[in-house]
Amino acid sequence: METEEILRKYAAGVRDFQAANLCEANLSRATLSGANLSQANLSIANLGGANLSGANLSHAKLNVAKLNGANLNGANLNGADLNVANLIRADLSDASLIQAALIRAELIRVDLSRANLSEANLNGASLREAKLRQANLAGANLSEADLTNASLKAANLERSTLRETDLRGADLSGANLRNAELRRANLSGAKLIGADLSGANLRWADLSGATVRWADLSEAKLSGANLRGADLSNANLLNASLVYSDLTQSNLIEVDWMGADLSGATLTGAKLYEVLRYGLKTEGLICEWVDLSENGDRSTIYRLTPEDSKKFFNQTLPTVRITVDAPLTADAHLALAVAYHQVAQIYPALSNPPNIEVSGRRTTLTFRINSDARLFSTAYVAILPFKDAVISQEKIFRLVEMIESPDISNLLNQATGKLADIKKSETFTKMVKREKFFAAPTLTVLTNSGNRTLDVHHNPNFGKRWLSATENIELSASSLSENQQLALPPVSVVISFIQGLHFLSSK
Repeated sequence: METEEILRKYAAGVRDFQAANLCEANLSRATLSGANLSQANLSIANLGGANLSGANLSHAKLNVAKLNGANLNGANLNGADLNVANLIRADLSDASLIQAALIRAELIRVDLSRANLSEANLNGASLREAKLRQANLAGANLSEADLTNASLKAANLERSTLRETDLRGADLSGANLRNAELRRANLSGAKLIGADLSGANLRWADLSGATVRWADLSEAKLSGANLRGADLSNANLLNASLVYSDLTQSNLIEVDWMGADLSGATLTGAKLYEVLRYGLKTEGLICEWVDLSENGDRSTIYRLTPEDSKKFFNQTLPTVRITVDAPLTADAHLALAVAYHQVAQIYPALSNPPNIEVSGRRTTLTFRINSDARLFSTAYVAILPFKDAVISQEKIFRLVEMIESPDISNLLNQATGKLADIKKSETFTKMVKREKFFAAPTLTVLTNSGNRTLDVHHNPNFGKRWLSATENIELSASSLSENQQLALPPVSVVISFIQGLHFLSSK
């Protein structure tokens, strides 16, 4: 079919040109909107600037065709062959290209926003500065493609293949890359904020300088990956493999990486504020120093020898343990839950409920926290429902003064400021006063990440009230002088505990 004939028929209202042979046809700037060109042969055709919006080009042959600047908005290109085609600056927004072949196609600055490219083959394609926002690329092959500075915000790339793909400077914020193949991909300087990379294969990938904040990298394979200077703050790296990865000067503030394998990895200069350091595999890990400052400004540097490094990255979980010298009845359990719920409403740092262990005579409440710096402030608030709170809190203040840490002091001051608001809660006050459980003697013990413990308060009647009940012996803390009640642990014990705190400055 000749070019003039197809244009004449289209002008006359004909829209069905299925299987038409238009090889090498010159349809530059032609209007064929809504036309049926399925299975048509348009190889080497010139469709530059043409209007093909809403057209049906399914299974059409468009190899080496010129489609630069063409309007293909909403077009159907399912199963079409567009290998080596020129689609520079074309509008393919909302188009359907399911299982289309675009091998080595030129798609520079193309608009593929919301397009469906699932299972499409874009091997070696050039997509520099392309718009692929909210595009569906599930299962697509993008191996060795050039996506530098492309926008893939909220795109679906689940199970896609991006082996050795160039994604430098690309924006993949909020993208779905679950189980994607990214081996040796170049993501240097890319944005992956909030992206889902769970189970993705990023072995030997280059993520240097990338922004990966709040991303999900759980179960991801990052062995040998280059993460130098990458921002991984608040990322999920649970059970990720980081074997021999380079995390030099990376930002890992508040990252969650329990179960991660860091064997042979390099972490020198990494920012590790509020990072749990237990449950990790760290054999052969290289780390000369870390930045423990809250803002990652190197104001708190911790230097490590090889031996220090082993201890630093194999810590115990910091805990506050309050043992109550009374069993937990059903009524006490309800009162405890309500009291801590009220506390959490005003002091969110205590929003996670404690682990509760109950024996015939005692109840142990264990609060797990993610930072040594929060031990004292957590204990200060956690003890609040109990009668022992006044003495325990005074001891905590005195211990914090001894430690002389700005971080601990600031957190304690914040907790203190919330106390009055908590006490104003009628529900809290009612529960605490009504339930006898809160009047029982307590023992409060802190355990830091260095597995060193500190008895903050040990009520003199702890463990003796059962004796008092059977032998009619009066045992009361009020018989002790104020100095005796407020006596702190031996200085040597406090110093040992301080030495086990891993957030203190070591410049």
